[in-house]
Amino acid sequence: MSANSSKIRNVAIIAHVDHGKTTLVDSILKFTGAFRANQEVIECVMDSNELERERGITILAKNTAVNFGDYLINIVDTPGHADFGGEVERVLGMVDGCLLIVDSFEGTKPQTRFVLRKALEKGLRPILVINKIDRQNIDVNRVINQVLDLFIELGADEDQAEFPILYSSGLRGIAKLNISDEDKDIKPLLDLIIHHVPPPLGDHDKPFQFQVTSIDYSDYLGRILIGRIHNGVIKPGQQVSLIKSDGTISKEKVYKLFSFENLKKVEIEYASAGMIVAMTGLPDANIGETVACSESPEALTLIKVDEPTMQMTFSVNDSPFAGQEGKFVTSRQIRERLFKELESNVALRVEDFSSSSDKLLVSGRGELHLGILIETMRREGYEFQVSKPEVIFKTINNENYEPFEALVLDVPNDFVGACIEAMGKRKGELKNMHSEGNMTVIEFEVPTRGLIGYRGEFIRQTRGQGVMNHSFYEYRPHSGPISKTRNGVLIAFETGTSTPYAILNALDRGNFFIHPGIKVYQGMIVGENNKPQDLEVNICKTKKLTNMRSAGAEVLETLPPPIEMSLEEGLEYINNDELLEVTPKSIRLRKAILDPNKRKQANKELV
Repeated sequence: MSANSSKIRNVAIIAHVDHGKTTLVDSILKFTGAFRANQEVIECVMDSNELERERGITILAKNTAVNFGDYLINIVDTPGHADFGGEVERVLGMVDGCLLIVDSFEGTKPQTRFVLRKALEKGLRPILVINKIDRQNIDVNRVINQVLDLFIELGADEDQAEFPILYSSGLRGIAKLNISDEDKDIKPLLDLIIHHVPPPLGDHDKPFQFQVTSIDYSDYLGRILIGRIHNGVIKPGQQVSLIKSDGTISKEKVYKLFSFENLKKVEIEYASAGMIVAMTGLPDANIGETVACSESPEALTLIKVDEPTMQMTFSVNDSPFAGQEGKFVTSRQIRERLFKELESNVALRVEDFSSSSDKLLVSGRGELHLGILIETMRREGYEFQVSKPEVIFKTINNENYEPFEALVLDVPNDFVGACIEAMGKRKGELKNMHSEGNMTVIEFEVPTRGLIGYRGEFIRQTRGQGVMNHSFYEYRPHSGPISKTRNGVLIAFETGTSTPYAILNALDRGNFFIHPGIKVYQGMIVGENNKPQDLEVNICKTKKLTNMRSAGAEVLETLPPPIEMSLEEGLEYINNDELLEVTPKSIRLRKAILDPNKRKQANKELV
């Protein structure tokens, strides 16, 4: 199958988290007949990853293709969160246009700025799609003005700033050029893509060039390379050159070729410039590298990806419960899994520690980026422990620089003062503030390290009613020390099983993270102290029996529910001398040094 490049449209969908990208793609797939009339269709079909469905976010960029008349439209759904910028970077190199989706009620958000900046840097001319017009109290004129201001602020040229506008509801499967038009279907959006997005550049007659932008894997076919053909033509069985990132060239052979059709890969016998395809037969190719013709290979520009801003240590679990819940527990298994992740996760870095073979330094784009990796690994059966995430500093002109975030808080008016005070303690600089009814939007520029551990505090400050969004802004000179805001912790005094009696007796000491009947070990963190210092507690103690009372007659005391920590909350909570033990069944907080005497000695040496 060959495709006339003038009848191809390659378009990415970009947006802030939860502004409706994936639901809009669902509507396009339904309208173009991707599903049989009697087929049961799950919502958010593009979110194929289990974590994506649970969290309602797109983590991995993925593409589909639909036929609309005699046109082939390749659609790439990109992540909206800045932590997955590596995914966004790659796919924008495959497309010739993009749909910028903005919620008709919420307007532009931090990640809107992030994804739009990436698109404008690539020279793309966005189509503005104001989505969720079925919501109450929308203000489309305010949203349009916000987007226009953002285009100007990000340095859009005249062509880019003259963007067409469409109004849509992905949930209802409608799109229209004027907000007052009758609700019909999604066809106006597809018409606009055909007329506004240019056909892909590329010359069929030039030597073959293909850039790897994504990697899939099949037990049957091995590594599957996904990308766009920039020039030339290709057939299965053809000899090619693989140009590695270091400039070395090896001779390879393409085994199979696939194009995308709806949600499937379809095997093809021929592909040409402009097409987005998948190919097999090159086991050593990595993302960003070029597959070129064998006679006169010429490399395409390597994909530039934002550098990591946060790092943490992954190590073998050495707690007393090690190996009880995981399938993959050795340093070799953990190391192989992390280095395998590098093949497709371009914003990740993994380095060996020279001082220890059981530890690896893993760097990523933020807490969510690293948290998703940890959660994915534990679901695959891995057991390990991780340290507190720390920001990555840079030395520029002999001065220490650190990453800053653009932070936007949407909070009820009553909690504005508490949030500004909290950000002041974390070196946050107030940039803008405006009220929208009962809510106030506050914008800060804050050191990345000032945000570590803040999410939980923010939820408590706003009683769960606030919304917090942030994305990497820039590196700036180090802003000085940030005072510790967390209290000390309650540490298990011995290994055993927690009892209601012991927890009840220690309630005046602080808040607990565990239920009665949970197995604990010496050095495990079981709660938060009311005071700044750490405190060891015996939570395995049982009530002494008397003549008047037997163990069987002991009444289970009424206890307040414990504070249960999620993975991300645990990562934000722990201090530098603590670790998070991660297994397929459990998340445990612990001291890095479990033995209390050795821990005291280590603390003395630090003073």
